[in-house]
This record gives sequence, C-alpha cells and structure tokens, in this order.
Amino acid sequence: MTGIGYDVHSFSENRPLVLGGVTVPHTHGLAGHSDADVLCHAIADAVLGAMGQPDIGHFFPPGDPACKDICSLRILEKCRDLVADAGLRIINVDSTLIAEAPKILPYREAMREKIGDALGIPLERVGIKATTNETMGFIGRKEGIAALAVAQIE
Repeated sequence: MTGIGYDVHSFSENRPLVLGGVTVPHTHGLAGHSDADVLCHAIADAVLGAMGQPDIGHFFPPGDPACKDICSLRILEKCRDLVADAGLRIINVDSTLIAEAPKILPYREAMREKIGDALGIPLERVGIKATTNETMGFIGRKEGIAALAVAQIE
C-alpha cells in the first residue's frame, strides 16, 4: 500500500527551523502549533494515507494544548505504532523538501537517521531530496517551505 503526503508552513520569526527532527541554522523558523517540521508532517500523512487513516490533524489537532510545540518525531512514532498495531510494517519513505533556503544537503544524513529511528526503518529506506521553486511563488519569495512524501507499507 502506498500513501502520499504534502505539507507547507510559512516562515516565522523567533522560532527554530526544524526539518526532519534536526534544527537547521536559518534566519527564520516555521509557523505552526507543533515544531512545524514540514518534512515530518508530510511523511506522517504519507504513512497514514497508506493505511487509509485520516491526516495528522486527526491524531494531533492543531488547537490541542497537548500538541503545542510537540516534536514532530513523536508524530512519526505514533504513525509507526499505528502501522504496527494494524499488523503492518513500513517498507520505505521518500520525500522532497521545496525551499529556496537554507541548503539541506549538510543536514540530510542527520534527518534520515532521525526519521528512520522514529519510523523503525533502516537508514537506506529513508529518502530525502531537496529542490527550489526556481524563485516562483511564495516558496520562491522565501516565505515558507513545502514538503512532499510517499510511503509504502505492507
């Protein structure tokens, strides 16, 4: 079974930028109720989608005080547990971050490790790529970051 996920967050001042569970040095973080980790959110929705489950907002409502500033790796762990409880297993995830800045490559391996650990899958089954939006749209204007993800479970 395969699922897709998409998430987007605008930049916000005075917040750390967290991507794939890694704090990435940047002038701005992302706005959101949780840590706003756009990469983990897209992956979570892909895993949940592969199972036919609702999106992460169902399990982690944006207005829930218990979810305030939650580390999005905890969201991935919940997805892992839901998969296991259903008698299934995560085969792999693949994702793409879309941002003009910052550069992702220096942090890619640390992100893969943290995501793999949270999902209980080997590093070689976690794909993370990055691209720009060629200066077009809100991403091109450096107003935020988007992420796409695919997950396969069986």
